[in-house]
Amino acid sequence: MIKDIFKENPVLENERVLLRPIKEEDVEHLLPFSLNEPDIWKFGLITAAGEENLRNYINGAVKNMQEKKEYVFIVFDKKTNRYAGSTRFYDIQPQYGYAQLGFTWYGKEFQRSGLNRHCKLLLLTYVFEEWGMERLEFRAHAKNEKSIEAMKAIGCVAEGILRSQMPTVDGSRRDSIVLSILKNEWFGGVKKLLETRTR
Repeated sequence: MIKDIFKENPVLENERVLLRPIKEEDVEHLLPFSLNEPDIWKFGLITAAGEENLRNYINGAVKNMQEKKEYVFIVFDKKTNRYAGSTRFYDIQPQYGYAQLGFTWYGKEFQRSGLNRHCKLLLLTYVFEEWGMERLEFRAHAKNEKSIEAMKAIGCVAEGILRSQMPTVDGSRRDSIVLSILKNEWFGGVKKLLETRTR
């Protein structure tokens, strides 16, 4: 079953955004964020701030795709004709009808621009309608209010807090909020909500 899911690296696209598999050469597209906006990864589990960290981040992503562990996308904003960030599917478990969507970040110019909703519409359509998953999970630092607000705005349901769940970039530990969307919720209204909000 995993072979079926990983048989291709999808390119997802609509009128606003293009999501394609990330490549090692994409360092040049994302380097301006890494050098000029290091606090993008303030709440992250890993950082891509600084050129060396960015190269490690992308090389690790490419390796995880080659090992059939993750789908990692670079995000291209058609409205500005510029690369905007990255996102990925991970912890993909087709035998349980489950995956996580996360490690999502955008440059500051692209935050609250409507780009994220277009990305999520493509990604959720793919995971529920192409893969047929039953559950898509999201996690975030419990203090990352902007991220939590954005997830709730696309229809995610908050389920609870995992206390002291993961180490952070600064060496402390974070509480992680768990949110999710279920397949029946997707077809029961979340899809329509996202379609309305991306018009």
